[in-house]
Parts: sequence; structure tokens; C-alpha cells
Amino acid sequence: MMPGSPDRTTQDVDRRMALAREWDELVEQVRAIDGFEDFLRPPRLETLLPAADRGPVVIINISRWRCDALVVKRTGVEVVELPELRQEDVAREVQAYLDAVGARQGETLRDGFHRDADVTVAADTVEAALDRCLRWMWHAFAGKILGHLGYTTTPAGEWPRVWWCPTGPLALLPIHAAGDHATPGEAVLDRVISSYTPTLRALVEARADEEADEEADEEADEAETAADGQRMLFVGMPQTPQQADLPNVEVEERLVRDLFGERCTPLVGAEATRGTVMAELRNHGAVHFACHGEQNLADPSRGGLLVEDGTLTVTDLSSQQYRGDFAYLSGCKTAVGGVHLPDEAITLAAALHYTGYRHVIATLWSVWDAEAAQVAGDVYAAVAPGGVLHADRAAAALHHAVRRLRAERRDMPSVWTPFAHTGP
Repeated sequence: MMPGSPDRTTQDVDRRMALAREWDELVEQVRAIDGFEDFLRPPRLETLLPAADRGPVVIINISRWRCDALVVKRTGVEVVELPELRQEDVAREVQAYLDAVGARQGETLRDGFHRDADVTVAADTVEAALDRCLRWMWHAFAGKILGHLGYTTTPAGEWPRVWWCPTGPLALLPIHAAGDHATPGEAVLDRVISSYTPTLRALVEARADEEADEEADEEADEAETAADGQRMLFVGMPQTPQQADLPNVEVEERLVRDLFGERCTPLVGAEATRGTVMAELRNHGAVHFACHGEQNLADPSRGGLLVEDGTLTVTDLSSQQYRGDFAYLSGCKTAVGGVHLPDEAITLAAALHYTGYRHVIATLWSVWDAEAAQVAGDVYAAVAPGGVLHADRAAAALHHAVRRLRAERRDMPSVWTPFAHTGP
């Protein structure tokens, strides 16, 4: 039969209809399998509401028509209108923030200047830009959202928790640090413990994995637990080509090794190769990276951690799944050169969370080495007393460590703003 002839056309139509019926039958077979009921369907709201079991999840939606916060609670979803938040303002503020962080990326000197290859910026200019961003976020949306939730004062007892799920360019901003920090109580840090989640489903799955592991731990003996989830991998790079030295890597290594003893595997300097780190990650329930990191905002999969023989990329990390409790990224930074307002942003912390690490603490840009070591010390004192890791304490531990650092350096938001927690 000639192509285009009536008989050939009829055969093609019959074949496509048969394939469509076969496709529908296969999809129904998949949906009949336990756990795959929603295969190729949008997630049902009732399957996502458990994400708010421990506190509200705030999804901030940005569009040219209007901006709103969707506050997910266990009982349903509430809409908070944000008339003072506009798409054009988000574009301008995020770019200003990225410009300030870009100036902050180079070697940070105590003489009051931030120096990079092509730019020397007065430190007070960077601090002023960051302070302006924090105040803008507070007045444009963060303060109103917390007010809607009833979080209007600093807690006298137990701190409430809020999970932020920003969309688009907002994913790059330190929402957890939003506030007018010159006014006591007028900041997110003064009212709630903040965490991030890339999606509602990611939070639900992290909670389910956490509960499954808790049940498994109850059945396992103490020796088995220590041999698996309580093993810590330390990856440190005191010197990295074309990057600022990190002299306090030794301080962080000593801290982690003192806590975990023989359950800590150190890979430092020449030992921290891509292949070795990838192999050891599978054998440890927790990891501490004391090294530089790059986040490629134009192509997130090419971002990663700088080790001895190159970059351990997001693609490398996501090529295998982990069932890790805890990952700490100390000294990482965000690459901002040449990127203007990406529609979507995937942070390195979110990428690690997706690969299976339930709790991830990371810095949004390069921080002073001494302050990074100070925060790490405060966090580990809370999450690993006596060398026993309690990953579920990570968010609260980081929150209070950052508040202590802010009390010491309130006029320098670049020092205490970058630290963020992702996970349940």
C-alpha cells in the first residue's frame, strides 16, 4: 500500500487506537499495584496534607496577576493574599540579592572589604543590601504570613515550626532570616523555627522514611544501629585550587571525630576523591562536608561539592539513592555569575534532600570559616550529645545556633543569614 492511500490511513488509525487501548490497560494495571494508585495523576490533596502534621507548610506562589501564600495545615489549605508582593518586585529584589551575594563570594577580609577577581566591594554595602532584602521580605510577605498563623511574639516555651516551600526565584532567598532585625521580635527568627522543603510530596516521603526507620530501629539491637545510621563520614578540603583556604576544616574534623570516634570515617584532602566519597556515602548514615560547593543556577545538575579531583556534581549524587539521616554542608556557596532570574531554582541542599538525606543543613553562600566552625560546634552539641546522633533535632539546633550568632553580630547579616535547614 502506498503511503497516504485510504487503506494505509485506515490501518494507521486502527493501530493508534489499539496502542491507545493498550496504554490505558497498562496504566490501570499499574494503578492496581499497592502504592501506585495515583500513577500519572495529579496528587490528591488528602495524600499531601500529612506534610503539615508537625506544623504548617507555606507555599508562596508568584505570578504577574497576583501573589498568594497557600498555608497547608492538617485540616486543609488556607489562602493568604499578599497584595504587597508583586512579581516585578521579586525579580528586582532577587537580582539585587544575587548581586550582593556575588560580591560576597570572594575572599572575605577582616579589613572591611570583600574582594573577588574583578570586584572590590565595601563590606557595609554588602551588609546594607542584605539587610534591605531581609526587611523587604518581612514587610512584603513573611510578617503577614506569620501574623495569619498567629505567631506574633517570641515564644516563651516550645517554639512552633514552619516549613517554607517557595517557588521560582524565591527559592534562592533566605526567607528564614526575613525581618527588621533592628526591632526586637520583628523577624522570622524571633517567632518560629524554620525549615525548607522543595515540595509537599518530598516532606511527606521524608516523614514516612523517618517513621519506617524508627520502627526498624526498635527491632534492631543497639550494635546494629550504631554500625549503620550512627556512622559519620567527614569530607574535608582545607585547600582547594582557585578557592579560598578553609583553615578551620581541622577544627570541624576534630569536633566530628571527637564525637563519633571510631564510627567516623575521615576523607581529607587527597583522600577526598569523587570515587571514594561516592563509595563511602553508601556506608554511612550521616555526612559532614567541610568544603567549597558550587550551585550552578543555569544548570543545577552541574553544581556540586568541590573535592580533590573535581566536582562531585548533583548528577553524581542523584545517580544513587541514600537512606541517610543527616547531611551537613559547611562552607558551600552559590554561583551567581551570568544568571538572571531563573524561573526555577534547585539548591544544593534540596538536591541532597532529594537523593535521600532527610535532614540537610547547608549554607547559602560562603561564610567566614571561623563562624562556620562555631555554628557547627553549637549544632553538634545539640544533635549528637555523647556521640549519639539525633537528626530530628537538627532544625531546632540550627535555629538557636543562628540566633546566638546574630546576637553577637547583628549588624552583619552576611555572617548569620546563610545557614538553613531542609527536611522534616
